[in-house]
Amino acid sequence: MVKIIVPVVTVFDHNGKPDYEANKKVADYLIQNRVDGILVLGSTGEFTELTVAEKRDFLEFYAGYVNGRTELYAGTGSINFHQTLELSNSVYAMGYRAPLVIAPYYYGMDQEHLFTYYDTLAKHLKGDMYIYNYPARSGHSIEAKTVCRLMEANPNIVGLKDTVTEPGHTNQICRAVEGLPFEVYSGFDDQFLYNLSAGGSGSIGGLSNVVPDIWSDLIRSVNSGDYARALKLTPLLHRLMPIYEVGSSCSLLFKKMLVHRGVEISPKAIFPFDESDNIAFGRVRRMLDQVLAEYQEIV
Repeated sequence: MVKIIVPVVTVFDHNGKPDYEANKKVADYLIQNRVDGILVLGSTGEFTELTVAEKRDFLEFYAGYVNGRTELYAGTGSINFHQTLELSNSVYAMGYRAPLVIAPYYYGMDQEHLFTYYDTLAKHLKGDMYIYNYPARSGHSIEAKTVCRLMEANPNIVGLKDTVTEPGHTNQICRAVEGLPFEVYSGFDDQFLYNLSAGGSGSIGGLSNVVPDIWSDLIRSVNSGDYARALKLTPLLHRLMPIYEVGSSCSLLFKKMLVHRGVEISPKAIFPFDESDNIAFGRVRRMLDQVLAEYQEIV
């Protein structure tokens, strides 16, 4: 069974703090559209703006509000190991399936450093964890052989999100863990079918914030064996991929698109990404409207 897990946006108020009531609206929108899970405070969730205490409070609020209606995962990575460890261990009791952890994203790290980092973290955690591989942001990419070493040493490392421009890397991971209880998710929406054919577990793709209806339809189609429908739905996601290249903040655009879809929230993003080109957004809005119209024809 494959899944779509939403790396959910975080809605901020005018002071740049999480707007709890507005975030409830986003959670409800996603759950009503039958997504398989939500990743809170991932990259799309603009986690870098919050203190450790603010992250903990927000994660606790989110889990309490969702209250078991869908699976929850927590983005807990930071540049500070001890803060990452503390936050990661706190999310199990809140009801999160597991933390998803990006390695420190300032220091250069070779494979031995990556092994040491994740090995030490896993051995101090109270439960399972997922690795978050995002070389465009962290400056390093974990290799398949390193993942295997980590799995052998730590059975609580149960999966990986692979946000890479070259999906061949995801295939290398899938080949290395083939037959083992390890989940591999693609970070970019248009790599879903590649992920599926490689034996992966699905996607943790940002477009699922905006079109959770298309995404959940696609997942149900694949899991029920209706591949003809899946091949009709997948190109809709591909046509939305240029959104990632518009402006410097996908999170801002995703929130603006959520408003366009009827979710009443503020589209404010963190500084300095809190302004967008209205002409560019007009192009994105037309792109979305065309895809939604095509989806209605399929439905």
